[in-house]
Amino acid sequence: MAQMTSPGPLAGVRVVELAGIGPGPFAAMLLADLGADVVRVDRPEPAVLGPDPAYDVTNRNKRSVVVDLKAPEGPGQVLDLVERAHLLIEGYRPGVAERLGVGPDACLARNPALVYGRMTGWGQSGPLAQRAGHDLGYAATAGVLGLAGAADGPPAFPANLLGDYAGGSLYLVTGLLAALRHAERTGAGQVVDAAIVDGAAHLTTMLWGLLAAGLWQDGRGVNLLDGGAPCYSVYQAADGGYLAVGALEPQFYAEFARLLELGPDAPGQYDQARWPELRALIATRFATRTQAEWAAVFEGTDACTAPVLTLTQAAGHEHLVARGTYVTEGGITQPAPAPRFSVTPGALRRPPARPGGHTAEVARDWDVKSLSS
Repeated sequence: MAQMTSPGPLAGVRVVELAGIGPGPFAAMLLADLGADVVRVDRPEPAVLGPDPAYDVTNRNKRSVVVDLKAPEGPGQVLDLVERAHLLIEGYRPGVAERLGVGPDACLARNPALVYGRMTGWGQSGPLAQRAGHDLGYAATAGVLGLAGAADGPPAFPANLLGDYAGGSLYLVTGLLAALRHAERTGAGQVVDAAIVDGAAHLTTMLWGLLAAGLWQDGRGVNLLDGGAPCYSVYQAADGGYLAVGALEPQFYAEFARLLELGPDAPGQYDQARWPELRALIATRFATRTQAEWAAVFEGTDACTAPVLTLTQAAGHEHLVARGTYVTEGGITQPAPAPRFSVTPGALRRPPARPGGHTAEVARDWDVKSLSS
């Protein structure tokens, strides 16, 4: 990995990550991208889900040690790391970390200033707390999965981005950094309970306000921002490709209508009674040219219309290339660290950590003799 002058804004922050899948590793990667020294505590047995460790880019910028928490010496080794850490991330079901001897009480007894981050789908309390689950179920229960998709079709699958990463990882990182600030001021650590259902629900805050104001219908594909409005929707081109239209403001819609050549007799942008007619007209126009041809028409304008790209197409888009949004390191194309900092930028410093690949290094750097015994 290329070395950068800046170590990142979180340089000096030590993080212990108890290995898991999904939002916990991604949250730890965010911290590591920003310069935190993340040590991932892997299990002796291989993960049930996931790619070969060499391709798991959510473990980039981390170091790994292997600890068997079920062995007599295992909990003590983790607690030795905890004693020197600022943050800890675990994603077990409620009560599992306690049974393994590395729960909040044990960790805070060794390090009272520790911020102990708990990443789960259902949270640490409530009727579903002990149930297994995944992104799709959490997003469904929180009410956000039902927002995506056509009114006359099933909900759309936004991969695991909406629940795991948006509702989970990002809220966990926010909580960890806020609690770290408190710990730095007071010397008092605490437990952060980050539940995907909580974070996903929190993302809908604006929609609840619109619902209360009578400006949002509690359904799918019938509202301004969910594809219900013809000026904010997705249309298919002649070659089967799609274009996303987000021309909400009147001035942007006017530019869109002009370039699409809707004509002066087209229904009004916000004439809801004629929305089906307007949608059909827009769809008919888009069906006359290919995605690339329409992309060329709208390029460089304020019509707020863009081609819907695949991952590999996005990596080659000229704007994202110019910004360095995607980078290729170790033969793997991947998103660059985000967000960007003018003085202390994040960087890709290490390839994905292989389980146990840094035990001696971490034992030395963190002065944890129990790892080298």
